[in-house]
Amino acid sequence: MVDTVDMLIFWAVVLARFFIPLAIPRYPLPGVIAALVLDGIDQTIFQQFTALPLEGYQGYDKALDIYYLAITYLSTMRNWNNLFAFEINRFLFYYRLVGVVLFELLQVRTLLLVFPNTFEYFFIFYELVRVKWNPIQLTRKHVIAAVAFIWIFIKIPQEYWIHIAQLDTTDMIRANPWTILILVGWAAIVILGVWLILRKMPAPQKGFSIAADPIPNDIGMIYTIGNEKSSKHFFNSELVEKIFLVSLITIIFSQILPEVRATNYQLAIGVSFVIILNTVLSHWLARRGTSWRSILQEFIFMSVANFGIVLIYVFYLMSRYGGSVNLETTLFFILLLTLNVVLYDRYRPIYVKRRKKTTED
Repeated sequence: MVDTVDMLIFWAVVLARFFIPLAIPRYPLPGVIAALVLDGIDQTIFQQFTALPLEGYQGYDKALDIYYLAITYLSTMRNWNNLFAFEINRFLFYYRLVGVVLFELLQVRTLLLVFPNTFEYFFIFYELVRVKWNPIQLTRKHVIAAVAFIWIFIKIPQEYWIHIAQLDTTDMIRANPWTILILVGWAAIVILGVWLILRKMPAPQKGFSIAADPIPNDIGMIYTIGNEKSSKHFFNSELVEKIFLVSLITIIFSQILPEVRATNYQLAIGVSFVIILNTVLSHWLARRGTSWRSILQEFIFMSVANFGIVLIYVFYLMSRYGGSVNLETTLFFILLLTLNVVLYDRYRPIYVKRRKKTTED
């Protein structure tokens, strides 16, 4: 019988991994570092303080990783005023996502070395810069140098260590204490590299900036479905990217979450079906002049709508073609996806208006 204390610890960690990433759009640097740290220690917490078996948690652990990385990417739509850095980071995000999909399908660990998670560390670099500088001052040369440095000197060694050599840092230090000298030298190289990239930046601003900058009035946060959305063409780049994003996440989830018996084709069709119906619903609400007072209100409404759509798809359409999924797992997956889609709908208009304003200037 599972101990009550063990379950309390388990759910405390899982809920923390769900809620902490929600701070990233408003507090990018502390939010992403907290999510990164919790991702690194969650299983250690379970091992030290519970007797729970961890085999079933592996899939949910990876799903929560993708969830927080997606929120990290979506926060750049809201916050980043350096559009070149944004475009580079968007490429890095999708590049990594494609690599994870290929790895989950083919189980070739080298793919994780070829498609390193440079995205997350470049995000941290940008937000570290923003603490003391206006990131708009980052030139294309700064951005490209930072990405190249992170890719070559940080991510490739890290991905090799974790995924190819499959070494545990703690165990290595215990077995070979001199290993710590290598880590110290690596850290010194990282610090030196960052200094070389930023040494010609303008003088830093006074004070520190941890919270995300407020959205300028001439760009404005769009909290309504509103007339602007209703005037858009139904099939546009926004819908295409949303389907692409959610389809990649869905394929990853289907490979790592238990008891999913459906082809990637069935899942991709199902995701497209859900996203298109969401868009139809948004346009219908827009014509009725509906607006959302908060992200929470929109999230609850769209979650209920998506649960209904998925139940129809799972019990009627998918079953007719021999597919099946675990309902509890599916609803967990839909909860994460719905939140990502709601944040995408909220933040992409800000990026579009910022890009349009930059082009006009």
